[in-house]
Amino acid sequence: MDSVVRRLREHGLTLPVPKGPVANYVGCKRSGALLFVSALVSSTRGAAGVEVPLNEAKSAAQEVALGLLAIVQDYLGDLDAVASVEKLNGFIRSDPEFTQQPQVLDGASDVLVAAFGDAGKHARTATGVAQLPYGATVQLEMVLRLRDPARVGT
Repeated sequence: MDSVVRRLREHGLTLPVPKGPVANYVGCKRSGALLFVSALVSSTRGAAGVEVPLNEAKSAAQEVALGLLAIVQDYLGDLDAVASVEKLNGFIRSDPEFTQQPQVLDGASDVLVAAFGDAGKHARTATGVAQLPYGATVQLEMVLRLRDPARVGT
């Protein structure tokens, strides 16, 4: 078990079975030392602030972050190959009056810091949107830096 998975378990978190792409794209794309991870949506449906309370939307962001890590682990074979989380983009389906998108995205940021420690601290964007694929509450994508890009991934 790699140290990232062990740290997640210490926080009571486990990686799900990785989900494959649902259209004509790849889950991960490497460019030099950077790994771009395609967007993934939550299983939670509805708009934050109306159909989905803040705490449930935050849990949805946590679920998606774990799903992204599962995709990365499947691609790299080992999450210890990740040097750092560079960027997290979060899209939160929101009621027009809802302004707590940053608090929703904290659910994902907390997972990444639990997984990678200081290397999990990242730049991010939390954007409220009118709709997401499949009516999802949260959609996330991220950019990672790899320790040794020459030896991992395809």
